[in-house]
Amino acid sequence: MRKIYAIGETLYDIIFQNNQPKASKPGGAMLNTAVTLGRLRLPVNFISEYSDDPVGEKIETFLEENHVQTDHIYRYHDGQTAISLAFLDKDNNASYTFYKSYPPERLNIRIPEFQKDDILIFGSFFALNSDVRKKLLDLLQKASDQGAIILYDPNFRSPHKEELPSLKPVILQNMSFADIVRGSDEDFRNIFGADNAEQAYEAVRQYCPTLVYTASNHFVAIQSPTVTAKFEVPEITTISTIGAGDNFNAGIIYGLFKRNVKKADLDKLTIDDWKNIQERAVSFATNVCQSYDNYISRKFANRIISER
Repeated sequence: MRKIYAIGETLYDIIFQNNQPKASKPGGAMLNTAVTLGRLRLPVNFISEYSDDPVGEKIETFLEENHVQTDHIYRYHDGQTAISLAFLDKDNNASYTFYKSYPPERLNIRIPEFQKDDILIFGSFFALNSDVRKKLLDLLQKASDQGAIILYDPNFRSPHKEELPSLKPVILQNMSFADIVRGSDEDFRNIFGADNAEQAYEAVRQYCPTLVYTASNHFVAIQSPTVTAKFEVPEITTISTIGAGDNFNAGIIYGLFKRNVKKADLDKLTIDDWKNIQERAVSFATNVCQSYDNYISRKFANRIISER
């Protein structure tokens, strides 16, 4: 059976607003994506690492309750599960402080038996981390060799801009593995100095054929060898933007999976196909922005399931 894999960092998020804690929950970009897909009862596997401490146990239970497979999690003993403090500003965008204590050996897992047309997503700063780079490259190469669809979200934010000279070659190598790169206007401005979707695609297309470019609550642009399109996004009132991009990614994967899009079919997707896929992705991101959760609500997920 076709499977979905999300590779990334695991955190436990504590969210602050007006300097007061408002919520706490498992987080990390790819974990957020995986939980949304699990709530939709898709066959999703999370590839990550966290400690066997009480926080790690809490996260493990949470993943299992949300139908996320944890067969490829590295549970380490020498260290603690990473903690993230997320501080929301007046626009409900987050800045972060991290507390991490990892063991010397990282991501000590068995590589999955990827199959043709499985879907794999990876990204964020985890995908640039030299401590896990070798294992990540092994995973990406194996998935690519087996014909999986690979989606990369660079999620490269301003706090890391000073590191760009050393990290850009790694970002470009990641893009070269991808069939779809999905990023925000901020990502591509930081990485390439791109001011718009066209400039971003001109840079990305050298490494990956398809770009999904999101400009906050303004528009989504699709650029591929066969499609050039821009779709307006409705304005919403947000409670928290944490997880918005991660759930947009989940919406893309949901659309590809439910339409049974194969790797060989990606360049056959029409403007109408992409319109429907991005509308679902926007609806997932919108649902997340209207709560302190990092994933779509169970009520929303059940409504999506009932429509199938």
